[in-house]
Amino acid sequence: MTAVDFTPGNYRFVPNVFQYSGAVAAMPGHHLVRTVFPTPVPLADAFRQIADMLASVGRPLTAFCACELRSPAPFDEAGFRAFNAIYAGTLAAWGLIDGEVNPVARANVCPVVDAPAEPSIHAFTHVAVGDAGRPSFVVAGSGEGFDKGPGHFSERIVRHGETSPDALRDKLRTVLTHMETRMAPLGFGWADTTAVQIHTLHDLGPLLEREVFGRGAGRNGVTLHRDRPPIDGLEILMDTRGVGVEHVL
Repeated sequence: MTAVDFTPGNYRFVPNVFQYSGAVAAMPGHHLVRTVFPTPVPLADAFRQIADMLASVGRPLTAFCACELRSPAPFDEAGFRAFNAIYAGTLAAWGLIDGEVNPVARANVCPVVDAPAEPSIHAFTHVAVGDAGRPSFVVAGSGEGFDKGPGHFSERIVRHGETSPDALRDKLRTVLTHMETRMAPLGFGWADTTAVQIHTLHDLGPLLEREVFGRGAGRNGVTLHRDRPPIDGLEILMDTRGVGVEHVL
């Protein structure tokens, strides 16, 4: 994979699938700012608030580069396509999607506690002007499946339907590899991260020490969320970032 410039937003991205890019990074002279809503806000209202916030700081809609979604329950593949059509409609209206190319990174999970009634936005990231003193990037969330390939998505899930310790190890190794292959085209690795999030219902126990910290992925700790991945059949989802400016509304 190679990174591509998205000049209207002042960031670079790693192409992936139509729904989301693999990762984004601010161009030189810019930095990323992550904003968290106190509670997840339904999609339409969240997008309106984000548009207002971008306007208030003098940034174009195209500066929107990543978001973290919260959904009521995992989708089947047909439901996921329908959701993406609605989500992508806003990005297209904002000038972010060109044909089948979508530069925006995304993570989407389904909380077990206080699940939203409808798909909502938990946090978003935009590109701001100025050098924040360090490069900044966000890697899209990934489960233990492969975005591209023949057949039904379930056929691309590592050890589909298995939750033994060995199966969870293989799944965790897969999502760690996805993070690395998405960071690499932008010139980043685990040493550049400021946060790592793992979303799962499973007790990963010793796997965290051996697979995550042993791989260098836990340099700033790991945040565990009791969430389901967004598609039936996935057991683990991970996302990571290197962002120096974050705040809660």
